[in-house]
Amino acid sequence: MKGLWLGIVISVIVIALAVISFVWTPYDIQVLDVPNKLHPPDATNLLGTDHFGRDILSMIMLGARTSIAVALVAVGIGMAIGVPLGLWAAARRGSLLDEVIMRGNDLIFAFPSLVIAILITAVFGPSAVNAIIAIGIFNIPVFARLTRGAALSLWERDFILAARVCGKSAFRISWEHILPNITNLMIVQGTIQFSLGILAEAALSYVGLGAQPPTASWGRMLADAQTLVTLAPHVALVPGLAIVVTVLGLNLMGDGLRDRLDPRVRADRT
Repeated sequence: MKGLWLGIVISVIVIALAVISFVWTPYDIQVLDVPNKLHPPDATNLLGTDHFGRDILSMIMLGARTSIAVALVAVGIGMAIGVPLGLWAAARRGSLLDEVIMRGNDLIFAFPSLVIAILITAVFGPSAVNAIIAIGIFNIPVFARLTRGAALSLWERDFILAARVCGKSAFRISWEHILPNITNLMIVQGTIQFSLGILAEAALSYVGLGAQPPTASWGRMLADAQTLVTLAPHVALVPGLAIVVTVLGLNLMGDGLRDRLDPRVRADRT
């Protein structure tokens, strides 16, 4: 329970910073102040400045906005496509369609999001949009496999058999009976994939395949700071801690939600 609330507090703080950055940041990151580059944290710049003299707190706030936007849209893509595919495969279990869907998922699983991003950027060039597409594609089989597994366990339940006896189609049963009963599971998995999406966005930006300058990104901040660790450790520590704390908060919230929403976990604990 404590982990859930700690995760919620951390997540709310990060989201609040991202929302506030739409209307206010301590400094304009487009303005370079080279004479004050690599300045340590003080009252003027609470988290110091980077190698261009930009305020790191402002960069962190804008980077939070980028990471949350990329991860949120990517997870949304994965859920919007993966959940219907999983429901469809479960409704047609054992059929050729089920086999095609699941083997397609296995094929996507064979390529991590970084490899998919490399393939996409080789054709369209690096950008935050292409990072969203790459992470979103990788999330599709995650939700499809989870949805199919959860739905299959429900298809043999008595209330589903009763719905079939009443003449309801597989589509209506999936929409009216299966989906509402696995929504909690999807919420928990979505929270976990959201944290993984932030990590993936940072990794893609770190290698130059994600958000491009002048868009702020935690991964890009780490890439720019990798040669400055000995000169100004705060330049690398701050974005690194931002990633770690955010992912930790989301994972704590995901684990807490699983404990609260998954009846099987509740039964095991009691």
